[in-house]
Parts: sequence; structure tokens; C-alpha cells
Amino acid sequence: MDKNAMIQNLARKAYEADSFNGAWLYAEKGEIVSKGAVGFCDPADTLPITEDSIFQLASVTKQFTAAAVMLLVREDKLRLEDEITRFFPEIPYPGVTVRHLLTHTGGVPDYFEDADWFIKVWKEELHVPGNDEILRFLCETELKAEFAPGEKFSYSNTGYNLLALLVERLSGVPFEDFLQKNVFEPAGMTHTRCCHIRRDGVPFANYAQATVIEGDRYVRDVDSEEDSIVTAFDGLNGDDYVYTNIFDMLAWDSALRNGTVLTKEEQQRMTAPTKLNNGENAGFDDEESYGFGWCVATDPELGLVVSHSGGMPGVHTWFGRFIDADRMLVILCCREEQDARAHGGFFKGLEEIARDREPKPIQTIEDIEIKNPDKSRWESFCGKYEHPEDADFLVDEVWLQEGELYAKAIDEDGDDFSFRLYPIGEDEFGRKGGMLKLKFGEGCLMFDDYTCKKQEGE
Repeated sequence: MDKNAMIQNLARKAYEADSFNGAWLYAEKGEIVSKGAVGFCDPADTLPITEDSIFQLASVTKQFTAAAVMLLVREDKLRLEDEITRFFPEIPYPGVTVRHLLTHTGGVPDYFEDADWFIKVWKEELHVPGNDEILRFLCETELKAEFAPGEKFSYSNTGYNLLALLVERLSGVPFEDFLQKNVFEPAGMTHTRCCHIRRDGVPFANYAQATVIEGDRYVRDVDSEEDSIVTAFDGLNGDDYVYTNIFDMLAWDSALRNGTVLTKEEQQRMTAPTKLNNGENAGFDDEESYGFGWCVATDPELGLVVSHSGGMPGVHTWFGRFIDADRMLVILCCREEQDARAHGGFFKGLEEIARDREPKPIQTIEDIEIKNPDKSRWESFCGKYEHPEDADFLVDEVWLQEGELYAKAIDEDGDDFSFRLYPIGEDEFGRKGGMLKLKFGEGCLMFDDYTCKKQEGE
């Protein structure tokens, strides 16, 4: 099994489909099996990405925040069972512990629920809110806890902001400096920083700029009218805003294996599956639980696997460590993809190769769409549709345009956007920018677990 040839082929196919722009590295027993970079650091395609280019990690950052917390636990400055109101008495979340924040089981609401607060501070008060203002945010918005501590799992970036603030207060140094001195430098991560490039400027000469699609062109995330949150959130810490390259992530893997930053016992505590109050594992699904900044799973052949993904506008990252098999894989991407299937297929394909499995070929929506479909019923699909009450994503209207079906959707923020529907089955359609599948029935359309009737008179 020539893993390098397979990975190189997948990367080339995904890049040709405008669905991967970044760098990757895969290693076994500390030895690099495959590494590479494709695409450009800038929207104008003038600065090629190199293997040492620097990328934003997004939520892959959370494992470093968790490591910082464990270092304070080691020094007896903090206990996992300490309630956070001991340190932040002004916030209304009694009973939530440090452990709850680490494992997303405290019910603390995610700041994405009220992103407008950060945008308002940035634009009206003329500064990007710092991480210390996360307390002000929680008090002013009065966001209620989602559930009692330990009852459920619900991903909360805010929890990790609070953890970073806690590290800062108990250590007496800025969170960025704490990570630099106690994590990055001991691990030999010489090109890694926790910083705020949108607020303070870019400290790296070879930064791979986060880039999004706007209309028919690529633009920097900071120049996008639709993604103003990227600057408004840029003062936060803990959940994001570590920048690094593929070689430093290999150094991080090595430091963990050698116990350089965290002991084996500390790492075992961090990668133990979290239990809810009812005894069930806490996590995104039944196959993967959550530890401290890590998703935790067991491969029947390779043993313990810990990983984390990251995403922000124009950013998609993944870092996985195969603990028992001594393997690691990091994928860093800095450009929004044109085709969700090709993009997801690349990430999934590399993970399959790391698991000694044959990857599926890269496919775009054009590859799987039905050629010369029967369009005789398409006009009957057109019209406005009812909105399910609890859906984050709504399909509002369908219409014909130059012989093709299009739809207008409304996202969880209330913003609407339109896209073409590609026929992929009998009365079934997909879209290029996502994995959503729509199926039309008699006077209704179905997507996810929803069935939406066509509105009367349509």
C-alpha cells in the first residue's frame, strides 16, 4: 500500500476541484510518510503555499487550552472539580466545574448564539472585544444555561474562553505568553503562536490567509461582507487563534509521546471518555466521545484514536493521533471549498489511508449528477415551502431558471442564500456547497428528518 502516492493523488484531485488549498503531513512512528502543499496563501493566487506555511488552527486549538489547564492542575493552582463561579462569581452558571467546561457538559451557551454582541462592540465601541470581556458578554446578554451541569453534551466555545481566562488569572501572565513558555517552546514548536492577526496584524511572513467565496471570486475573510464575525471574535482566546504549520504539529505529537509537556498519566486523564450524569458517554455521536480538548474513539484494529477538527470562515483543519499505533495526521486548509463532496472526500480519504484502508475517489457534485434527467415534473416542485419550527436550516423556495432547479435557503442566522439543485436520484437533488439532499414528494419536500409541505396556492 503506497500511502504517499495515494495521498498525493487525492490532494491533486481535490485541488483540481477547487476543494482543497493547504498542506498535510502523515507520519508513522515519528517518520514522515507523506507531506505536501497545494494552492496559494492569498486570494489572488500569487503566493504559493509551502510546507512551512502558517495556518490558523481554529478549534484544534482547544487541546492546547486543555493542556494549559492540566499544567495548573499539576501545580495545585486548580482542581478539575472547582466550580467556575468560585473564580467568576458574576456569571449565572452555578454548579458548572472546570471539568464540565473542558468536556462541553456544563450547559454554558456558545457565544455564536449572540455574535451580534461582539460585532456591536467592535463597530460601536471601536475595539475588538478581548477575552476578558467574555464575562461582560455573558452578563449583558443574560444567555441561559442550556441544561443542568453534566446532563448533556453541547459544544461550547465559550467554555474554552473561560478556561483561557482562568489560566491567565491563576498564572498571572497573558494566556498567549503562558502557552508560548509552557507548551510551545518545550514542545519544540518554533513556528507556533497564539495571536490575533486581524486585530494586531500578521506576525508571519508566510501566513496562509483564510479565504472565502464571495459571489464568483475569492476574498480574504476580513474583506467579506458576510463574515464580519472573523474580526469581531479575534480578541478571544482558548477556543481558537493558535497558528502553526504541519511540522510543528509533528513536533507536538512527538512531545506528547515523550511526555515532554504532559505526563502519560495527565494525557490518559485528558483522553478518558467523559460520562454524563446518567452514565452515558458524552460526545458528538455513539462512536466518538469527548475528553479534554480531544474527541476520543477506539479503532478495532488500531486502538485508541484522539482527534479534533477546526473550522472558521475559510479555515478547515484536522489533527489526529493514533495513540496505540503511533501514527499522526494533520490537514490544514485556508480556503473555502467550491464543492463540499470533494472537500469532505479528501479529508475522509486521508483518514482512511491512515487507517490502512483504500480511500474512495474524489467526487464532485458534477460527477454524481444524473446526466440528461427527466425534467417533466420539475415545474411541480416549484413554489414556497413551510418552515419546520426547530430547523437551523430552512428551504424557503424552489424555482426553475434557464431549465435548472434552484432553491433559496435560510440559515440559522436568518441569512438567505440561493443555490442550484443537481439531480442525483429519482426526485432527489443535491447542492454543490454542502451535503444537503432534497427529495420531492407529492406537494412536499424532504431534507434531513423534515417533511415540509408546499404552501397553499403554490
